[in-house]
Amino acid sequence: MRLSTPSANSAAQSDEDLVALCLAKNEGAVRELTRRHNRRLFRLARGVVRNDADAEDVVQESYMRAFLGLERFRGDASFGTWIGRIVINEALGRVRRRRPTVEIDAEPEDQLQARILAFPHGSHPPDPEHSMAQREMVTALERAIDALPDPFRVVFIARLVEGLSIEETAALLHLRPETVKTRVHRARQRVRADLEKQLGPMVSSAFRFEGARCERLTDSVIKRLGPRP
Repeated sequence: MRLSTPSANSAAQSDEDLVALCLAKNEGAVRELTRRHNRRLFRLARGVVRNDADAEDVVQESYMRAFLGLERFRGDASFGTWIGRIVINEALGRVRRRRPTVEIDAEPEDQLQARILAFPHGSHPPDPEHSMAQREMVTALERAIDALPDPFRVVFIARLVEGLSIEETAALLHLRPETVKTRVHRARQRVRADLEKQLGPMVSSAFRFEGARCERLTDSVIKRLGPRP
């Protein structure tokens, strides 16, 4: 697929317009489409393969399949849903080669370390102790998500981590909306229970106020008090 010169304003165009440009082998359109969908596709792949390097490989291979077979995109679903399904299938194929019986819908309803979430930063300079606590919480959350059974994990990531609607998640994974709701609810319960187990010993250190934050408050009080005799 030899690409032509990038287009100047691809960021302002819809996915459908970019797909048309990609069919004309426009480099700018390819770049813009991958930038738009990279994070979601990585997270979906990571939810299946549970390994950062494998997830990147899955996304890269899926892009190659999508762009080299773009004429198969008919617009019946959005481009994001279409390529999302390619990623899910590619990821499942990779897992299946390791565990031949794995399917996205493998477990019945009643049995049913990527950097997934980013914590917002405040206006103050980073506090090393606070940053460490955040990293510990993110790591615990990622472990809890990774521990979910396959059918729960991908639904949880699509719906709650990536923020897709119930309908979008159902369309992406070929599930009924009721099934998505059930699995999200049960996945939340499992993640909550897992986090309680992992973070239990950390509860006594919650709302830490020491180190740089403590010093900052003290300095502020001293400054407001003004010169003392």
